[in-house]
Amino acid sequence: MTTVLTAARKGRAAVKWAVSQLLVDRPWNVTSRVGFVVGLGLLFMVPGMLLATLVEWGSSVSNDEIALGMGALVTLVGGGLLVAFTRLDEDMPPASVFAAVAWTWIGLSLFAALPLWFSGDLGSFDTALFEAVSGVTATGSTVLSPIEGTGRGVLMWRQIMQWYGGMGMVVLAVTILPFLGVGGLSLITAEAPGPTSDRLAPRVSSTARRLWALYGGITLAIAAALMIAGLSLYDAVAHAFTSAGTGGFSPYDDSIGHFDSIAVEAVMIVGMLVGGVSFTLHWRAVSGNPGVYGRSSEFRTYLLVIFAVALFASLLNWLNDLSDLANSLRNGIFGAVTLGTSGGFGNASSANPGGDFAAWTPGAQALLLPLMVMGGMTGSTAGGLKVLRAQVMAKYMRVGLLRVKHPRVVARVKLGQMVVSEPILQRVAGLVALYALSALVATLVLAALGQDLITSSSAAISALSNMGPALGDAGPTSNYLVFSRPARAVLMSMMLIGRLEFFAIFLVVVSAYERTRRLTRVNLRR
Repeated sequence: MTTVLTAARKGRAAVKWAVSQLLVDRPWNVTSRVGFVVGLGLLFMVPGMLLATLVEWGSSVSNDEIALGMGALVTLVGGGLLVAFTRLDEDMPPASVFAAVAWTWIGLSLFAALPLWFSGDLGSFDTALFEAVSGVTATGSTVLSPIEGTGRGVLMWRQIMQWYGGMGMVVLAVTILPFLGVGGLSLITAEAPGPTSDRLAPRVSSTARRLWALYGGITLAIAAALMIAGLSLYDAVAHAFTSAGTGGFSPYDDSIGHFDSIAVEAVMIVGMLVGGVSFTLHWRAVSGNPGVYGRSSEFRTYLLVIFAVALFASLLNWLNDLSDLANSLRNGIFGAVTLGTSGGFGNASSANPGGDFAAWTPGAQALLLPLMVMGGMTGSTAGGLKVLRAQVMAKYMRVGLLRVKHPRVVARVKLGQMVVSEPILQRVAGLVALYALSALVATLVLAALGQDLITSSSAAISALSNMGPALGDAGPTSNYLVFSRPARAVLMSMMLIGRLEFFAIFLVVVSAYERTRRLTRVNLRR
């Protein structure tokens, strides 16, 4: 046994040295933090494209193997060149970290669009790009119509994109960075849905591996449950990918409504709820501490808000004679969960028209909007502002009012026994302000481009929160072809801004603006 362990250590050291020689120490390498991380992200995307190619090859529906294979080849070459000819240095300042995160997601979106564009199913590249951005940001807004006329491989690639995007390609990429002698915790902090990252292990690479192992286990469990509920292997795996990633894509035009099955809907509800919970809690639970869920105030608030909205929305729809009580509860729970977790699935069909929440009563729809804004828990695959931030802001406003009434009182914002520091309060308040400002600007632009106010505002919130369906003309039974090309460009930018928690994108824009100003001043002096 000792001999085996010694040999394993020597082998690992040899591989580490070889990787270092090939990727870091060669004289042709150019120090480029952004290029190296983008390259890693592209390489990690290639296996998903190859899997989709195999699915297409085994299907008789269409012949898109070449399109998917070409996409994989171009992505492999692009990622390989970036990794081979760039390198990281030991020091990654915050500006570089945010730039690496932002450009990684932009690069992934561009290359993820290639198989969709090559297949010809989405026409122009900008349409394919919208679908790809919606996929890698786990948003679920689609411009593919009809969905069921597309090859299985291309549809599977849509599902795989959201599985990648659910946890975050950057988290996967940092498993390699410590191996190369470069720390990656700052990348997890910049990309993770919460305000800070929570290590599950002393080494960042171990943390990322555990996250992905847990994510893969949850995906397999959902797929198995869906098969028990009656779905085929293809349908079960396809929906497990987007359920665990709380994405919302489905290979069918009616989404989950295609199956008209309460059992399938129940599995999807549980899957979305699990995906919307912090993966730190999941890891601690499976590590022998299941009581951690009950001790989390964010978890209790998360479930309470979702099921309270589900109950009240169901009662409002029932009292307004939209359907009987049983169906109202069925659709109310599914609708609240799909929006509260940013799942984005729909269960409406010709047999169950009450699942279309865009047709619910105004009171029930008004209850859904806070869910779209709030989203799931920090450290989850869900979008939105996150439950923890909503808790912090509610307590912050209460403390502010108390200080107005009693100027000398010493009041602090506390979550459980933890006092929230002033820097964190300021960061949360700043992010909420950026969210509100972005939603307002996007709403005004979409309205100016011809959409009604309900569709514009709900689509802006949906894109920022990575929800997928909205209200009005962009409801769960519709698609985003109702928007013009300029409007879809606005929504794409909102998806990326929301997925990257605002700061990454805005800091890149501010940095570029400041760099331009400096160059302009230098040129004027000359």
